[in-house]
Amino acid sequence: MGNDVFSFGDLNVYGAPDKLSSSNNEFESFDGGNKGKAGGFYGVEDWGETGGIDSLPSDYGFYGDASMGASGFSFFKQDHHHQLQQQQQQQQQEQLSFIEYGLLNGVSFNAQSPLIQACFDEIAELGGINNGVYEDIGEAKKGKQYPGLSSLGLLNNYGNGFKRLNGERKSDDDITVSDTKDEDRKLSTEEVMRVAGEMFLKSCGQTIDGISGIDHPFGLSFSGFSDRETRDIELAALLLAAAEKVGYQQYESASRLLKQCDYMSSKTGNPVQRVVYYFSEALREKIERETGRSSSKSLKWKPLCNYDTEMTALNPTVLACHGAFPFGQVSQFAGIQAIVENVAEANKVHIIDLAIKNGIQWTILIQALASRQHEYRLELLKITAVATEAKDLIDGTGKRLSSFAQSLGVPFAFKVVMVSDMLDLKEDFFELDAEETIVAYAAFAFRSMLVAPNRIENIMKVLRVMNPCLMVVTEVEANHNSPIFVNRFIEVLFYFSAYFDCIATCMEQDSKNREILESVFFGDGIRNMVAAEGTDRKVRNVKFDVWRAFFVRYGMEEAELSMSSKYQADLILKTFACGTCCTLDMNGKCLLVGWKGTPMLSISVWKFL
Repeated sequence: MGNDVFSFGDLNVYGAPDKLSSSNNEFESFDGGNKGKAGGFYGVEDWGETGGIDSLPSDYGFYGDASMGASGFSFFKQDHHHQLQQQQQQQQQEQLSFIEYGLLNGVSFNAQSPLIQACFDEIAELGGINNGVYEDIGEAKKGKQYPGLSSLGLLNNYGNGFKRLNGERKSDDDITVSDTKDEDRKLSTEEVMRVAGEMFLKSCGQTIDGISGIDHPFGLSFSGFSDRETRDIELAALLLAAAEKVGYQQYESASRLLKQCDYMSSKTGNPVQRVVYYFSEALREKIERETGRSSSKSLKWKPLCNYDTEMTALNPTVLACHGAFPFGQVSQFAGIQAIVENVAEANKVHIIDLAIKNGIQWTILIQALASRQHEYRLELLKITAVATEAKDLIDGTGKRLSSFAQSLGVPFAFKVVMVSDMLDLKEDFFELDAEETIVAYAAFAFRSMLVAPNRIENIMKVLRVMNPCLMVVTEVEANHNSPIFVNRFIEVLFYFSAYFDCIATCMEQDSKNREILESVFFGDGIRNMVAAEGTDRKVRNVKFDVWRAFFVRYGMEEAELSMSSKYQADLILKTFACGTCCTLDMNGKCLLVGWKGTPMLSISVWKFL
């Protein structure tokens, strides 16, 4: 059953901005629907009563909004009359022009920066490995003025490729689209940001000594966009203008622009308004950190939500999102398929999970191994979870998995290796059997170690001694680790714009799960990536090309994802109503899962040479 689909039935850690930007066109498009071996596919359509996410034991149940009272998050209902008044006030404010607020008077936009060459020289110098630890260039060059958004090719790359509904722009002065018969089509959240970026660049006229002479950033006319889209585009451009001012350390001007964003954005509005709301908060915190001042909306730099703990604790919102969004299940099924193919004839299988979290991915493997029991008698499936915290929660994960395996007649053992620091991890901590086939699994395990890559190196040394037949790696496909503020801001903005668009498609507007996801998980992450620097910036993601360089340096070889794994990914997408909005692309041998063309996750498999 090697390729059958299982039944259920010197390195730049910050990423090179030119080669690794989101506009990279080197990816090969994956044409879904590959059928693979004739008669060899069972897939999700044959889960019936015994397989799939919906058949998980009650311990893995998905909780709707009615059960959110036990989630530990509180919500306060506003008086209905007061809510209506707020909505009416917001609508009136949106109808006013930007000029009427008087907040843009005297605000100029830098169309060209004399520091542009220095900016790119600095990017090119990033990533030199010094004693196993990467220098945070942002800290090392503290006090150096960053170039503005309008001077960077990165924003230009995002804007230039935009065509709306296959329409064309009429002239350099107008942002327009041709007439379309599809009246229901509308801009996605990320497309709004792309148009706003293009508008922002066009609004920046010729400069003298790097200073723009224009008085107002919205001198462009629009045609082909609805009133709602026009307001969203202008709001997004205001956010970009505020970010540019922050990049130039012009905090008073930035604060005025953010005040305008406050009038037009809301955490309960449409996706664009919600994105701007959370990014405005992040920019405001950035200003407070840089100036030492507090505003009336100060967030007091509250600590990040412990994402890993919430993922391990069967948080109801996390489970609801796992069922609503396709990304997690696509990556899990494709990765587990690769594992099944490599342990097809093994009597003993040992999984080393470097970030097990709630362990829901292993219910897929357990079902796959149970379905082959009549062909190959499995003596033992052993899962060892490696962690530095939350042992009680991980023990709970083990109990749930043990119960699930027992219900399907799969011999199972669960072990936990706890270390205070991944630098302390040793092969002696693992219970190994010479007859077992070992697989390493790392889903979002390495990104938290980017600030100290010697931890990753130690993990690789330990794994090499154990010699796994395969390592499956899933990571966020985005560059959120640039030390240059404006670059990082743009990348984070476009990534989360795509995610907020996905949320709007897959979740109800009034869903409490949506509010928790955006305000607690995404809101915290956005603030940390945008506002924090140095060791305070905990959330760091890099693109797959950076991970590829990492793993090659550690003596690993990228393996091919089989057609069966790709088929599994495509098959899972077809089970989601929003599946047609997802994209599957290949970057070499790596599978990229995206939303409307924006890469979100990468899945790759590796072997030690």
